[in-house]
Amino acid sequence: MRVQQPRIQPTGVIIKSDAEIDVMRQAGRVVAKTIDSVLAAVRPGTTTKELDDIAYGTITGEGATPSFLGYRGFPASICTSLNEEVVHGIPGPRVLQEGDILSIDCGAIVEGLHGDSAVTVAVGQASEEAITVAEAAEGSLYASIEKCVAGNRMGDVSAAAQAYAEAKGYSVVREYVGHGIGRDLHEEPSVPNFGEPGKGLLLRKGLVLAIEPMVNVGGWKTRLLPDNWTVVTEDGALSAHYEHTIAILEDGPEILTARRDKDHSIGKG
Repeated sequence: MRVQQPRIQPTGVIIKSDAEIDVMRQAGRVVAKTIDSVLAAVRPGTTTKELDDIAYGTITGEGATPSFLGYRGFPASICTSLNEEVVHGIPGPRVLQEGDILSIDCGAIVEGLHGDSAVTVAVGQASEEAITVAEAAEGSLYASIEKCVAGNRMGDVSAAAQAYAEAKGYSVVREYVGHGIGRDLHEEPSVPNFGEPGKGLLLRKGLVLAIEPMVNVGGWKTRLLPDNWTVVTEDGALSAHYEHTIAILEDGPEILTARRDKDHSIGKG
């Protein structure tokens, strides 16, 4: 498909054409299928490397390319973050245990354009605390998506995530945020999960965002492990992560990474 050159706002934000968004729908479908394939294999005794192998096979089997593999040196096709790990966990020999919560982050490239999504899932029977923090992260995501309307401000999106999580008694991570997405995995603008309504960038048709609240049981501060990738909560409390790629259209937001099979997620996924 021939895709026209992107239009760039003075802020550096790239507005996508209808043709580009259509390709990103294809990338989103690959991501959604991959997440469903990975979730179907989540059970006690499975290793995170086995999940990564499934993801790689699904993405490449669809004729797409993993967004994460090799990105700034990242060694895998998905991120697998367990319990107190917030984001960017590296798949490997770690074995999933009964009661873990696992955040899976996945990206795929189709015709040079990315899709990006994340979900948090219970391994076997998780604690009530684990389930409720994951539900809060998911609720924060959908509260933000509702604000992705042309004419709103970025602060409306950010404040919605913060308000939802804090109303449930949890905190939102401030050191890592969502982002614009398109020909690069991470583009302008940044999409914080905290902020003030009515402030920030004016949202307009054609803006595509990866919205991804990270919600903690304890405080919002994080630290980086020695592998220089895995981010954990500073206080060791549980964390959950949800993400969708969203296109702002004339009639409202469209979730480009929507999944058909949500049975494996803690919430509605």
